[in-house]
Order: sequence, then C-alpha cells, then structure tokens
Amino acid sequence: MSKNSISHQITTISQLTSIYDTPGEASIKKEIPYLHPHYQAIINASPFAVLATRGLGGLDASPRGDAAGFVHIEDDKTLIMPDRRGNNRLDSLRNIIHDPQIALLFLVPGLGETLRVNGRASISTDPELLNQFIVNGKLPKTVLLIQVETVFFQCSRAIHRSGLWSDKKDRMVSIPTPGRILADLSNSTIDGDKYDRELPARIKETLY
Repeated sequence: MSKNSISHQITTISQLTSIYDTPGEASIKKEIPYLHPHYQAIINASPFAVLATRGLGGLDASPRGDAAGFVHIEDDKTLIMPDRRGNNRLDSLRNIIHDPQIALLFLVPGLGETLRVNGRASISTDPELLNQFIVNGKLPKTVLLIQVETVFFQCSRAIHRSGLWSDKKDRMVSIPTPGRILADLSNSTIDGDKYDRELPARIKETLY
C-alpha cells in the first residue's frame, strides 16, 4: 500500500458519513426486529443462505443450502436451521459456542433482492427438532436455534451489477478444479485427478 493510499484512509464515522448521502426513508423503515410475513415468504422460497459467525479465530462465512424453505420458521422471532453434512471443520459451530451472534443472507435464484437476518444462535441436538429435518432417512447432526434481532431486505443493485442469475458459462473456463487446488496446496500429496474423478459420486453419496 502506497503512502498516498494510507493518507486517504477513512478512520472515523464522521469522515465516512461525509462521503455518502443520508439513507432514504425506505432504507430505514425496511428494518424491523421480527419476521414479517413478507420476509417469511422470502425465507420460505430460499434454497441458499450464507451464515456469518465470529469466534476466537476471527470471522467466518459459510454456505448453507437445501430445498427451498430448508430454514424453518418457528415463529416471527425464531428460525431453526439444520446442520447438514459438510467437511467436519465445524468452523461456524465452534464460533457460535464462543460468540452466539450470527448473520444470515438469504438468496432466491432469479430474485434481485436478498434478505439479511441478524440474531443470536444456539446449537441443539433435541431429537424432536432433529426429526423435523429428516431427508432421505438421514438426520442432521445438530440444528441451530436462531433468535431474530433485526431483519431487512437488501436492494437488487449488487445482484444486477454482478449478473449473478444470468447464464454465463464462460465464467467457469479459467477456474481450477477442486482437485487441482488440493494437489497444488498439498505439494501433490493429494492426487488431484483422482479427487476430481471421485468427487461427483462422493457428493451424491454423502449429500445427507
């Protein structure tokens, strides 16, 4: 970073707010402390969310996905999210044990608006809760009980700018495969070609 860049750093709230316009009325009024039926409709339609947590090792953002409505709305202040099979790193869950504050970003394919939910989470192995989320005869290991504190929708500008829902297959051309990444990062102790060959079947077999 150049000295010139450092001299232009924003370090106070007053400096920051002097650059931007005042939020419009809609930006303020859309934020509420509960799950309005309109916001519930977005959650029920969403097959994908990003879960943000904070722990001793810092911040983490983790993808969560399943059939639309996979996050259960218990009431207008409570969400229940199953923790499906993953890589067993448990980054998000470890963080929640340290700090229960979480944030969720819900996406619906084709929809420009996203939904932001902030709250506090706890981890449960209650059999009655686990049984609500059986898929293909498989239970999640745990569920997250999320107490909602703030909810609001995010406007569609970022989705439109990114062209996220447009069909752009050329984006994939220059992206290395998971096997290639692992082979390079492990100095080839992991066989990347074998990893890529076996990955589709492994995902299918271990989805739940």
